[in-house]
Amino acid sequence: MAFISAVPKLASMDIQRSIAFYEKLGFTQSAHYPDYGIVEQDGVQIHLWLCTDPTIPKATGCRINVSGIDELFATYSKLGVIHPNDPLTLKPWGLREFSILDVDGNLVTFAE
Repeated sequence: MAFISAVPKLASMDIQRSIAFYEKLGFTQSAHYPDYGIVEQDGVQIHLWLCTDPTIPKATGCRINVSGIDELFATYSKLGVIHPNDPLTLKPWGLREFSILDVDGNLVTFAE
């Protein structure tokens, strides 16, 4: 037995709007249904499920492990999506991380 991978499922108030946001970040849409969407980049997928309660995405999030975090941070900084309270920093647990909020308020943290 072995764990293979994990795929975050984030709440979305509007699937197409969420997909467009993640495409701006370099993800590619791989599926789109009225109440579900999938974006991916470099083998990492984010699944989006349609939600009608705006408090849910504001209370959820995920972390994506990356390589080349300095380049990614520079790219996302130019897009103006860096969370103002979580710029690129070395965390006490030894990872360098920064976060963004997506269009619905899901916290997405990138770590190396």
